[in-house]
Amino acid sequence: MSQPTQVDPRGLRFVAGITAVVLALVLAIPSEPVRIVLLAVQVAVFAVAAFIGLQRSPYAIAFARLVRPRIGPPAALEDSRPPRFAQVVGLTFTAVALVLLLAGATTAALVATAFALVAAVLNAAIGLCLGCELYLALRRLAPAGA
Repeated sequence: MSQPTQVDPRGLRFVAGITAVVLALVLAIPSEPVRIVLLAVQVAVFAVAAFIGLQRSPYAIAFARLVRPRIGPPAALEDSRPPRFAQVVGLTFTAVALVLLLAGATTAALVATAFALVAAVLNAAIGLCLGCELYLALRRLAPAGA
């Protein structure tokens, strides 16, 4: 069995920080077309990270090219499976928000966006990845050998 891909935890927090800014803008900007574009961009970023790979996300590429060369290698790497699952969770919340926004359910869309924003801020600010914690909880609940 091959080893899981490892990722730089500092990059995960950097990505969460950019995500938090994008989602905060969705909540702060009153223009529906701008909200739709920002949410669509974030949905696409989550989809790339979730289904193609964390390192292929535009935000992760920015970290790898602009930040990591200046701060050097991390002290330790982390398993990519929990944060990749977290990207699926983020994708779900933002995709739902986007559909709701397109359907005219602005308040519900902003609530879904706010939930995603809280998760991104927690990850960026203190390194608490709610999606990662959910992944680990689900793994503990899974039957042995699953």
